[in-house]
Order: sequence, then C-alpha cells, then structure tokens
Amino acid sequence: MTESTGSDPDSSGSDSSDVPDPAMYDHLRPTGPEAGVDPGVYRVVGAGDPLALLRVGDANGRRVNSGEVVAVGRNALAAFESADNPDGNRPPSELVVGALSSLGWQLRAFAGGLRANPVIAAAGLAAFLVGQFGEGQLPGPGSVPAVLVILGAVALAYAGTRGPA
Repeated sequence: MTESTGSDPDSSGSDSSDVPDPAMYDHLRPTGPEAGVDPGVYRVVGAGDPLALLRVGDANGRRVNSGEVVAVGRNALAAFESADNPDGNRPPSELVVGALSSLGWQLRAFAGGLRANPVIAAAGLAAFLVGQFGEGQLPGPGSVPAVLVILGAVALAYAGTRGPA
C-alpha cells in the first residue's frame, strides 16, 4: 500500500472542513501533482483517516484493474475532485465480447450440471419432448402437452443449475 498524505496532518496548511467528506464507493480524481498520486480515477474503499483509495480508472477515465491502493490523508482531499464511475464507460464492442464470453461459460456450467444429474435431466428432456411433439397423441385434456413442456423445462433448469452434487 502506498502512503500519500499530501501535507503534514499536524500542520495548519490545509483545512479539510471545506472539502466534502467522501463516502465508501465514491469516486475521486486528483486535480494535479499536489495530490501525490498517479493520475486516474480512484474508488474510496476505506473511509478512515487516511482514506484508502483503489485505482479503478486511468487518466482518461477508462476502467483499469490495477490493484493499486493508496492512502490519502483527509487533509489532502482539496487536491481531489469527484469523478464518474469508470465501470459505465466501456465501449459497446467490449460489452458484446464480455457477454459472449460469459454466455460460453454459463453454457458449459449448465451442461456440467446436466451431466452431474443425468436422471433428472433425462426425465426433464423426455417430458419436454413429449409435450412439444405429442400434441394430439396424448390422452387427456388439450392442456397436457403444455403442462409437460413447462414441467420438462423446469426439470432441465433445475438439473442444469444444480451442478455437481
């Protein structure tokens, strides 16, 4: 952890009473080199004195995963300004790639759950298929196929999300 306290806390140089008190998860940006930290966007992750700030954005406000935590004395807050959360400014192409990557992992986990629960998965698939393609072939009221489709889908979802026992 890097210590950056600005001026000496015992000195009477900077009065922090005119600076708003940041809360947890607020975002701050240094206004210049007097802040004593690298340019970027920082999230408040510790609200003691000194504040613990996690660097979450670069100087342009784009999201970074630096893991850099700095300590800033409350008397140095005059060298910071409020900033936007960098999580909300990702380009659309990055969002699409992330969603597709996540979808791939979710499908793999779902398939793993089906393999781990073969009896429930087979019964659910059978009920779903009979309900979907057995209309007119099944005895009973006309709602039986719809009920089988719903029950089969619920059984498949249960088996796929349950995961290995």
